[in-house]
Amino acid sequence: MKVLWIYAHPEPRSLTGSLRDEGLRALTELGHEYRESDLYAMRWNPVVDREDYALGPDERLLVPGESAAAYESGQLSPDIRAEQEKIEWADALVLQFPLWWYGLPAILKGWVDRVFVKGFGYGLTGDGGRVLRYGEGKLAGKRALAAITIGSRAMPFGPRGINGALPEALFPLLHGTFWYTGMSALPPFAVHSSDRAGAPEFEAAAKGLRARLETLATDDPISYRPQNGGDYDEDLVLKPHVEPGRTGLAVHTRG
Repeated sequence: MKVLWIYAHPEPRSLTGSLRDEGLRALTELGHEYRESDLYAMRWNPVVDREDYALGPDERLLVPGESAAAYESGQLSPDIRAEQEKIEWADALVLQFPLWWYGLPAILKGWVDRVFVKGFGYGLTGDGGRVLRYGEGKLAGKRALAAITIGSRAMPFGPRGINGALPEALFPLLHGTFWYTGMSALPPFAVHSSDRAGAPEFEAAAKGLRARLETLATDDPISYRPQNGGDYDEDLVLKPHVEPGRTGLAVHTRG
């Protein structure tokens, strides 16, 4: 496989950094190709602005339209184009980051904001004007894995834990970014109590990460419902016969 590893942690000597090194070493030993985007080392700019789209100072910035026009005309900022080329090259993406405030570090959120522009990550249509998202789109066929370090213990992220079940806590990323753009979202790999880990915990985490990478091509993805698979009505609400009486994020998965 060809794997793009997007790494977002400011300290390479952290547990997250050490796991990154183990993961890339494992990919090589497993015979995969990889490319890396180390966002802090790249000094990645996370802020969307008019310079992304070669827009003049007096022109009004309407992000969706201007990003689509710049993408189609080849006028996107070179750093954005470089990341899109990596994504197009890859069969799978690994986003590795510490979970901060239930979400992505700002630098990684900004990578998503700037790279997944209209025409590339969203805003695509198919036959008959069908909108291609949630399982369809330019990135369909690719796999995406979130590899996360979390300060909290595992139990608070259980189904009755105060933090909520991890796949639901990560719903904006797994469903709203990976699946929305067409990528198959794999169950996340998480290392809990990361700020209290010693050598034994690191060894266990490295072993667990290697095991996930060994099955990167074969693991079953989360069974999210496709938008155009017949389960949703014209308002993108589940039809009455689908999961009747149930609500919540879990209804958007099958099985």
